[in-house]
Amino acid sequence: MEVGIFIYDGVEVLDFSGPYEVFSTANRFVNEHIGVSLVAPTQSPVRTRGGMSVNPHYSIYAHPHFDLLIVAGGKHQGIEKNPIIRHWLAETAQHTRSCASVCTGVFLFAAAGLIDGMKVTTHREDLESLKKNYPHLCVIEDCRYIMDQNFTSSAGISAGIDMSLALVRKHFGTDIAKITAKQMEYDWSEMNK
Repeated sequence: MEVGIFIYDGVEVLDFSGPYEVFSTANRFVNEHIGVSLVAPTQSPVRTRGGMSVNPHYSIYAHPHFDLLIVAGGKHQGIEKNPIIRHWLAETAQHTRSCASVCTGVFLFAAAGLIDGMKVTTHREDLESLKKNYPHLCVIEDCRYIMDQNFTSSAGISAGIDMSLALVRKHFGTDIAKITAKQMEYDWSEMNK
């Protein structure tokens, strides 16, 4: 299984590092290999919202086929409007079994026209903006994450860990998800509250 996590300048650190940790930790306990990589607009280092510099594994122009594509949130307004990124996301998602977003990463999927009519969520501070800018979405409040068909979205920042554990459970079973959370010393309730 190949998991790709899309990052960009202004990305929130835990939005990508939380899911990265979940899937790379789960890899220790499954029979098949889970590859996890960061993909960015270019191969240049990405500067996070907090100022950290991160080297992506791949650019949008050369990366492996992903079974799961996760878009992290952060300062998304510029990247959301980028037609090259919207085209890449639409093309990549078309050939990906499932997609997910953490926090405001959902705005990129919405801008690319990939989640029309779906139930989604985002950071509590961005719910109204998501409703206003994309009225064709069914925006759900007060939940950590929500799955609709092959798309999963999570609320803000640490909720991406809960979402990723739920995706591990979906693909590899409850026992693998629980042992992954335990290895991370993460208090996962399993419930989507």
